[in-house]
Amino acid sequence: MMRLRNIRVMGRRNLTKRCKDAKVQRCKGKKKMGWAILLIFLFFAVGCHAEDESWVRIQESGVLRVGLDPTFPPFENVDESGLHGFDIDLANEIAANLGLQTEFVLFGYDGLYDALGTGQVDVLISALVIIPERMRDFAYSEPYFNAGEILIVQESDDAIAEMADLNGRSLSVELGTQGHVAATTWQRKLNNLTVLPFNTPEEAITAVSDTTADATLIDAISGRLFLSSTPGLKRLPDPVTVEPFAIVVRIDDTQLLENLNNSLEKIQASGELESITARWLDQ
Repeated sequence: MMRLRNIRVMGRRNLTKRCKDAKVQRCKGKKKMGWAILLIFLFFAVGCHAEDESWVRIQESGVLRVGLDPTFPPFENVDESGLHGFDIDLANEIAANLGLQTEFVLFGYDGLYDALGTGQVDVLISALVIIPERMRDFAYSEPYFNAGEILIVQESDDAIAEMADLNGRSLSVELGTQGHVAATTWQRKLNNLTVLPFNTPEEAITAVSDTTADATLIDAISGRLFLSSTPGLKRLPDPVTVEPFAIVVRIDDTQLLENLNNSLEKIQASGELESITARWLDQ
């Protein structure tokens, strides 16, 4: 009987323990669920707060702080007359569309992303190419300029409309550039394309002027600048490669990014973006 009693007691104790354990687990489960819900709530609350915080502060201050490296004319340059260039005009136009003033903060190129990440500026507008590896911490606007390679030919040459038309022709490039890489790729595709490398973009484009080459493949910035001072040549409308410049913001500043994209869309639709492009690249 004692044994049975002990067994029963032990049984009761085990059952009680299991019940207690079950209650504890249910309580723990409820607590865990409660904590999970709270964490989710806090995550979204903080996320929404982070998303809106930059834009709210910008609106309150009325100032858009723009980071740039002023050593890349004609996009940004500083001299005795002040700060000027494509990106300065673009930033001012975007800010005006948003009812803001601009404050330009100057950095070396290597310090731009750190300056944005640490909150020293709100955006970067500095002829920056979209870099997928940066997208974990930063976000890019819609592109506002394609700095990729373009084809330039004699103004009277209507036989060349694209790279495929260069079979049996000669193409000048700047040695070691993206244009050189693209030209080499096309050389493998076509039966008879002669690639002529030169040390500078000036030499590459001059080769077309003096008919040493039938066309040149050159970056859009250099190409458009040289065309403005080199008569008798024309650029073909479709870029051969894509190298998009975009505005950079912190990854959480979604409201700011949306507003920047809306402003860019308006500037493009109004023709102001093309006016800025022509002002700095076609004169």
